[in-house]
Amino acid sequence: MKKDGEKRTAIVAVVIAILIIGVVGYYCYLVNRPKEEASETVLTATDEVLLRNLSRDYPPTVKEVIKYHNDISKCLYNEECDEEVFEKLLKKDRELYDNELLQSNAWDTQFINLFAEVEAFKKAGRKLTGAKVAASVDVEYFEKDGNSFARISCSYTVMEKTDSTTTMHIYLLRKDATGHWRIYGWDLADNVDMEETAQE
Repeated sequence: MKKDGEKRTAIVAVVIAILIIGVVGYYCYLVNRPKEEASETVLTATDEVLLRNLSRDYPPTVKEVIKYHNDISKCLYNEECDEEVFEKLLKKDRELYDNELLQSNAWDTQFINLFAEVEAFKKAGRKLTGAKVAASVDVEYFEKDGNSFARISCSYTVMEKTDSTTTMHIYLLRKDATGHWRIYGWDLADNVDMEETAQE
């Protein structure tokens, strides 16, 4: 009987020792493991824009298309972009374009012209501080030549030192065969005859 009791005590002692070693070992692992890099990673506005996959997550409305276009524009005009990132941003913007707009804006020409424009914008100390798209209820829809079109306005505010300038643009979008709204073109509001376009 005495031997059985001693045997049980020895087994219990061994089990307790194993548990203690396990707990201490796990504690050491937790203390010494490398810090997760993900918690230190902060996405920039440019990262967020470029991460969006338009094949799976295309903006669902006219307003959302222009809002995403504006997000890209803010990155182009406000963020420090090397030529490679600039190219990626412009390619992402062109995914929003209607086929006719793409055909009338050859890639090489648009890239060179926009890159020069943005460089001049930044050298002048300007910053795109505001981009306000009209409400969805203010979108004007109409049919022409068997196509569905939509028109929406957007105001842009640019700061240069202490002065700010606000301009209004009118965007024209056309619905493609998949039901997505694509940017067909845009111009300053002062150059757009709304009544004439509405009559066409």
